[in-house]
Amino acid sequence: MLFNFKLSTPAEGLVDITNEVSEAVKESGVLEGICIVFCPHTTAAITINENADPDVQTDFIKGMDRFFPDLQIFRHAEGNSDAHIKSSAVGASETLIITGGKLLLGTWQDIYFCEFDGPRTRKFFVKVIGD
Repeated sequence: MLFNFKLSTPAEGLVDITNEVSEAVKESGVLEGICIVFCPHTTAAITINENADPDVQTDFIKGMDRFFPDLQIFRHAEGNSDAHIKSSAVGASETLIITGGKLLLGTWQDIYFCEFDGPRTRKFFVKVIGD
């Protein structure tokens, strides 16, 4: 299943996509299996992280910026090499367990699309596989 969305802000950030992924699992009718969430972009990623305190999302982006800054030594003509590095560090996909027809997530976990190079039109894919 394909999901498209547009990010209008140039700022980096995390977009909560848990509801969309949960809906894809529900529509699939799979009760036991796995769900793969995949991002086909080289300057974005998918992660699972805390959903209770929005400061965690802010701190995540600040930490990524600190450890992977935009350095003048990068040669990539588009000027977004730091976004490519962040994407590779976080990863293009997450695999989740489906049990009882629902995603198995911890109490404080949600699924996030990580935007490292906005504003962009983005998409992600959800593949549900049953037993």
